[in-house]
Amino acid sequence: MQTQPPVPAPPGPASRPSHPGIALTVIAACQLMVVLDATIVNIALPDIQTALNFSTTNLTWVVSAYTLTFGGLLLLGGRAGDILGRRRVFIVGILLFTFASLLGGFAQEPWQLLAARVLQGMGGAIASPTSLALITTTFPEGPERNRAFGIFAAVSAGGGAIGLLAGGLLTDWFDWRWVLFVNVPIGILIAALAPRYINESERHPGRFDLTGALTSTLGMVALVYGFIRAASDGWRDSLTLGAFGTAVVLLAAFMYVESRAREPITPLRMFADRNRSGTYVIMISLAAAMFGMFFYIVLFVQNVLGYSPIRAGLAFLPVTVVIALGAGISQRLLPVLGPKPFLMTGTTLVAIGLAWQSLVDSGSSYAGGVLGPMLVFGFGMGLNFVTLTVTAVSGVAPREAGAASALLNTTQQVGGALGLSILTTVFGSASRDEATKQVASFMAQATPEQKAAFAKSHQLPAPWSDEVLAQGISTAFIPATAMAVLAFVVAAVVVRVRKSDLEALSGAGGAPAV
Repeated sequence: MQTQPPVPAPPGPASRPSHPGIALTVIAACQLMVVLDATIVNIALPDIQTALNFSTTNLTWVVSAYTLTFGGLLLLGGRAGDILGRRRVFIVGILLFTFASLLGGFAQEPWQLLAARVLQGMGGAIASPTSLALITTTFPEGPERNRAFGIFAAVSAGGGAIGLLAGGLLTDWFDWRWVLFVNVPIGILIAALAPRYINESERHPGRFDLTGALTSTLGMVALVYGFIRAASDGWRDSLTLGAFGTAVVLLAAFMYVESRAREPITPLRMFADRNRSGTYVIMISLAAAMFGMFFYIVLFVQNVLGYSPIRAGLAFLPVTVVIALGAGISQRLLPVLGPKPFLMTGTTLVAIGLAWQSLVDSGSSYAGGVLGPMLVFGFGMGLNFVTLTVTAVSGVAPREAGAASALLNTTQQVGGALGLSILTTVFGSASRDEATKQVASFMAQATPEQKAAFAKSHQLPAPWSDEVLAQGISTAFIPATAMAVLAFVVAAVVVRVRKSDLEALSGAGGAPAV
């Protein structure tokens, strides 16, 4: 899963550091650690589920607790760097992320790991936007700064692939806890080197929109909890209904606060432009499908196909390659063709890949049931990543380019968590229905000894349990396909960016570093 780096704020005064290579390494290492965290933990999910006794539906919180907090507080983190000093805030974010990683590695109960993931999200939200902005503070405008942005973008794009391999190696050779412990020495080293090699930025007076940040984040948490609760306890459950009611109240309060705040965390005027609103909807839809695809296919290849964590990490590398390939093609041809062809082609390929993925069953092989759909899906996502970023900042005043792009990053994180929760609701319902069917089939064929073992453990032996998991996964990809179709409709009907808009953006120096 890739994280799109926000467009940097307008360049400010910068002096060349005494050791620019070390400074850039420190900044890039921070971004790598934050980006890598999503995929490195994903590969370890089956082991985490077994070790801490997570249900499959509750396991989604290991992903969502991080992404919701990260996405919800991302804009506040960038704002904190402007007001308090970027280097200072950068170090605080790194230390919080490091401490949370240590706590998560020692977790003995599910709630302890989830609490640590929330703290990780907070640390990432503070450090990530500040790390990109620090490049403008550390490197003078011109070729040197442009090279720094290029390296930063390459690290952001490659972090997902590195995380897949690292997660597989650490989980297979040591233990799942090391996917969290590995952040500790890296974080300590970054925090120690930052004061020595990175310049501090000027402070800019301003206000913190804490009310907006809290109401939006807690509102999304309540909404996601409602879907996940519905997956296990049904739509009529009192806590499910209460969660949805709380979400409505908090999100309505967020809209009210933002409409009246002097310095809102989410400028609502950003949504007045149809192109930006369209890109945000597309990103929410595609991220929702992408997070679900990674989550459930990780479970499939390890629990159904029996892959080791290392083999699972290698199994996902082709999709990162085609994502990079699609991004490179769109970046090169975007000024020639404009965004529309890439958005429509990309969303179409994503929908085809997800629809193909919905055909997976317990008898599917990796080559026939997983690899092909992933390659189609990944290439479509690659065509969209750069295109959405450029479209989001097209026609935006230079001083607001950072906010427009950061909002796109926020919608990616929040949309991914929300989409995963929706797919989990469908997964839970489908797997329960399939389990009922498989239990009846098993009991009709089982020996007395097998019946006694099932009565004691309440666990179906393979292949019945594989059928249950595979049926839930394949059904979950049906609403994921619908999300991609929604993205296609929005790309076709709503977005109307012209090539001249992109040329003006490029000429103004506002093109994103991707």
